[in-house]
Amino acid sequence: MSESETWDYTLYIPNDLRAVAVCRRTLRLILTVHGLSALADTAELLAAELVSNAVRHTKGPAALRVRRSPQGLVWIGAWDTDPEPPPPPRPLEQAVDLEEGRGLGLVLACAEYWGWQPSARFGDRGKYVWCELVAA
Repeated sequence: MSESETWDYTLYIPNDLRAVAVCRRTLRLILTVHGLSALADTAELLAAELVSNAVRHTKGPAALRVRRSPQGLVWIGAWDTDPEPPPPPRPLEQAVDLEEGRGLGLVLACAEYWGWQPSARFGDRGKYVWCELVAA
């Protein structure tokens, strides 16, 4: 694999919490076939947080998108049909004992970068909540 190799995968999922496990396993397979299995544990954790938020807090379909940039970053995004931005993440040390609200704190703690952006899929407005990991 060359450092400039790029790829892009999208997995469309129903609004069903069981889809989180499908996304985790699919992401691990994608990273493994591209020689990036060292990222799999962290990537799976972050993708599970992003996708579970998309499924829990919206009523429509969702998607997991994973791509590798020429700069050596792996971008992981969860798309959902709600155009509203996610709540600001709590620092992990403040959220560790909470039942909910830790997800974006984990993303903040483990990813190089994270953010959100408006998007349109299936003819509806929505958003991607994303993070990036260094693959190189």
